[in-house]
Amino acid sequence: MKFIIVFAALFALALAAPADVEIVRSESEVGPESFQYVSETSDGSKTEAQGQLKNIGTEQEAIAVRGSYSFVADDGQTYTVEYVADENGFQPQGAHLPVA
Repeated sequence: MKFIIVFAALFALALAAPADVEIVRSESEVGPESFQYVSETSDGSKTEAQGQLKNIGTEQEAIAVRGSYSFVADDGQTYTVEYVADENGFQPQGAHLPVA
């Protein structure tokens, strides 16, 4: 399951990249109860995440992911989002994001 999540994320990154953008770094490690990956592209985009299976063997078993991604927007500014995704949902934070 975790392998599919990592593969889907990297596949989506590759599809979203313009044709002249190359992957300059791609590392991943997938274990039975955790994963981590890092990727960077030649246009300055970066993504990384670490995931850990929690409450193994119980009905509350879930994966908790902590990561970040950054990209250079059309205005030339680099935007970075750090996030946690767990049983409480997706919780992004970034200097450009509104705060409730």
